[in-house]
Parts: sequence; C-alpha cells; structure tokens
Amino acid sequence: MSKASLYFNVNDLSGKRNAAEIKRKLDKIPGVISVSVNAMDDRVAVDFDTTGTNQEKIRSELANLGYTVTAEHLENHMM
Repeated sequence: MSKASLYFNVNDLSGKRNAAEIKRKLDKIPGVISVSVNAMDDRVAVDFDTTGTNQEKIRSELANLGYTVTAEHLENHMM
C-alpha cells in the first residue's frame, strides 16, 4: 500500500453541517483512509491509499459538493 496525504484550502467552509457533509462524502471514496475538516480555517485534510484513489478523484468530489479548491498540497509517504 502506498499512502499519501492531501491538504486542501477551500472556499466558504462554514459550520459543522458543511464539515460533516464533506467528511461523509469523502469517506465513501474507495481508498480514503481518513478525512479531517477544519471549518475555521477552510481546510480539508485527506489520507488515502494511492492504489485505491487519486488526487483528481478527491478534488472532483469536493467540486461536486460545491467547493472551490483555492490551494492544495500533496505529500507522498514512503513505506
């Protein structure tokens, strides 16, 4: 398994409802290991298995939820 972490800054992430929706939807993507949402800073962090999903799929799901990614950072983990 190859693991990576993605960090997204998104527009207008307000409230617990939005954070819960993002977490619920991203957790359903095969290969996603964990999702953390910080509504105060408009940030989403996703740990995932790169053999199960990729950066594009995760970004696309955020777009489908109506969020614009303003910045992102990918960290690959060597195991």
